Amino acid sequence: MIHLLDWPSLIFVISFLLLSLSAWVGSRFFSRYRNQDTDSVFDLGVIQTATLTLLGLIIGFTFSMAITRYDLRQTLEESEANAIGTEYLRADLLPASSAAQTKVLLMRYLDQRIAFYNTRGDDQKETLRSQTELAQKALWNEILPYIKTQNGATSALVASGMNDVLNSEGYTQAAWWNRIPIAAWCLMIAIAVFANALVGYGAHDFRKNRGLFLIFPLIISVAFFLIADIDSPTRGIIRIEAHNLLSLQNSLQAQQNSIPPSPSH
Repeated sequence: MIHLLDWPSLIFVISFLLLSLSAWVGSRFFSRYRNQDTDSVFDLGVIQTATLTLLGLIIGFTFSMAITRYDLRQTLEESEANAIGTEYLRADLLPASSAAQTKVLLMRYLDQRIAFYNTRGDDQKETLRSQTELAQKALWNEILPYIKTQNGATSALVASGMNDVLNSEGYTQAAWWNRIPIAAWCLMIAIAVFANALVGYGAHDFRKNRGLFLIFPLIISVAFFLIADIDSPTRGIIRIEAHNLLSLQNSLQAQQNSIPPSPSH
C-alpha cells in the first residue's frame, strides 16, 4: 500500500474503477430492495446527505494533512540551504588549509543535496543517501581536529554550524518519510465506496444515466489523485523544488569565480 501511494496516477485509475463499480453494485443489486414510499425516500436522502458530508470532511481533513507535510518539506529545504550557506561562511574561521578543504566538501555536499530533490528512482536515492552519509562524515572529520585543539567560542561556532548542516538533512529525510497514515487512506476509501454505493442505490435508472453517475466517482478520484500527488515527495507532479539550494549554489559559484587567483612567487 505504501509503494502504491507513490504513484498518484495509479491511485486515480484504481479509485475511479473501484468507485464506479461501487455505484454500479448499489444500483444493480441493492436498488431492488428500495421502497418508493415517502418515508423511505426521505430516510435515504438523510443517509446519503450524512454520508456525503462525512466523505467531504474526511477528504478535506486528509488534504489538509498532505498540504501540511508539503509545506514542512518546503520549509526544511530552505533550512538546509541556510545551514549550508552559514557554515560555508564560518569555514573562514578555520585555518587556511582546513577552511579551503571544508568549502570544497560543502560544495560537493550541496551538489548531493540538490540531486536528492531531483532524483526519483528508489535505487538512485539509496545510492545517493549512502554518498551523503560519507560526505557528512568527511565534513565532520575535517573540522574535528580543530575543534579538539581549540576550546574557544570560534570552535564552538564552527561545530554548531556543522551540526546544523548535518541535522537539517536528517530533518528533511524524516519529513519525506512522514506520509499520510494508511489508516486514514483506508477510512477515506471505505467511506467513498459506501457513498458511491448509496448514489447507485438511489439512482432511478443507472443504465440510461450511466455517464451522469460516473461524474461522482470521477470527482472523488481526482481528489484522491491530488492528495496522493501532494503527499508523494518523489513521483508526484507537484514536487518540492530545490530553489533555495540552487540559489545558494549559484551564489557560491559566483563568489568563487570572483576571487582573484593568488599571485605566483
